[in-house]
Amino acid sequence: MGLIVLVVFVIGWHVGMYGLFKKAGLNPVLALIPLYSTWLIVNKCEIKKAWFWLQLIPIAGQFITIWITIIFVMHFKRFSLLDHTLVTFLPFAYLPFIGFNQEDKWYGIEAVTQYKKTPSREWIDAGVFAVVAATLIRTFVFEAYVIPTGSMERTLLINDFLFVSKMSYGPRIPITPVSFPFVHNTMPGSITTPSYIKAIQVPYKRLPGWVEVKRNDVVVFNFPAGDTIINLPDYGSKQPYYDVLRNQFKGNREALMSEYPILVHPFDKTDNYIKRCVAVGGDVLQVKKGILYINNELGYKPTDAQTDYQVTLTSALTTEYLENDLGIRIMVDDEHNVRYNREGDYGEDNQNGLNCMMNLTVENYNKVKALPNVKSITPLLKEGVENDMFPNDSTNNKWNVDNYGPITIPKHGVTITLTPQNIALYRRLITNYEGNKLEESNGKFIINGKETNTYTPKLNYYWMMGDNRHRSQDSRYWGYVPETHIVGKASLIWFSWNDGPRWKRLMKAIK
Repeated sequence: MGLIVLVVFVIGWHVGMYGLFKKAGLNPVLALIPLYSTWLIVNKCEIKKAWFWLQLIPIAGQFITIWITIIFVMHFKRFSLLDHTLVTFLPFAYLPFIGFNQEDKWYGIEAVTQYKKTPSREWIDAGVFAVVAATLIRTFVFEAYVIPTGSMERTLLINDFLFVSKMSYGPRIPITPVSFPFVHNTMPGSITTPSYIKAIQVPYKRLPGWVEVKRNDVVVFNFPAGDTIINLPDYGSKQPYYDVLRNQFKGNREALMSEYPILVHPFDKTDNYIKRCVAVGGDVLQVKKGILYINNELGYKPTDAQTDYQVTLTSALTTEYLENDLGIRIMVDDEHNVRYNREGDYGEDNQNGLNCMMNLTVENYNKVKALPNVKSITPLLKEGVENDMFPNDSTNNKWNVDNYGPITIPKHGVTITLTPQNIALYRRLITNYEGNKLEESNGKFIINGKETNTYTPKLNYYWMMGDNRHRSQDSRYWGYVPETHIVGKASLIWFSWNDGPRWKRLMKAIK
């Protein structure tokens, strides 16, 4: 469908230009030559030559080309806002209309010099320019982002406002270019109405960046498992479609679709996530007893990263100490048992003392450990097999969040040997991310109609984890992040809010 629209656009544009060139006294055949035709328009309309060269800038230049075309049609006394809107959005139909009807004719420079904009039109043009400029900046330079969850605490806190650099890894050309400005994937005021039109899709292309994604970068990316969602407020990325399909419907897609409304996002319109890239293509990753290892060496652990601990005390800690020294919010439940920290942390009195779960940084761990009323403090680790772990194959991968892997991150150009035991690690990579047809039969693999036991990735892949290791839904649950899904590098906290500004976090670089 997207290809058909593109063909219609290109043909309609050039047919229209053929007619306009003929009316303007130019050789109409030259209208069919890309770029040179624009050079002739610039000369004919006495536009400064610099604008011709500026249109060669990737992406931004396309808007300049549209502006040059608008100037061209103004020489046919087409001045109204409707005329210019049609030139912008429907040139494949509107340009042929001007070029071949009997009424429109070339009036030349004099018609444009005599035209005076009304004050309202001046405001409209200024507003359009501002929207276009802001959209270009948001798409190709940087974008504002707000931290929605605690998965990166305390490196990043809920309601930290970030600048995400698109230039660092190279700005991605929009795959779904027709969308409502300044929003991501839903319309303002709605969490279920798409803000984009899927009819036009552009192949993945990334412009050159300053650096490649490096190990330990804090990265914003499109949620890989968010391409298909249950389009209800309490689902989406909160309860991913694939988890519901697997756990509730045992893989029965028809049954799920008969019960829930389904929405398929283009991959650049899945929800934005932010995590730390702990491993890149070719790395061997493993988590042992809650400790991250990369290539058999200790992985990087940010100083502000948090981990769950089981703490036993002889007496409760004071509210002032918890909130002011440790930065922990506390609650008291109906039976007066102290609840330390967020999201279900609890404590209860028993004969051994007061037990509680505390989510602590390394610094706060050392503070709590040194307290005289603390009997013990030990990492709270998962045991057994968790069925929700990627690749959801507990027969061959008996993993949980604290004991995971080893797993090798796929890398562009490095061939993988496929076996019945490891195919679960690569199915989604081969089919969803790289667009191949995979068939499996009696332990054999057929990719795009050819039997094979190897596959060579076309893309680079990354492994993303939250700094708050026990409070993060990350690659341990949904696997690799392909390079196509990378949005940008989180670079700066420009504002932060929690019942008032967090002044110490303003203009803080992200490490």
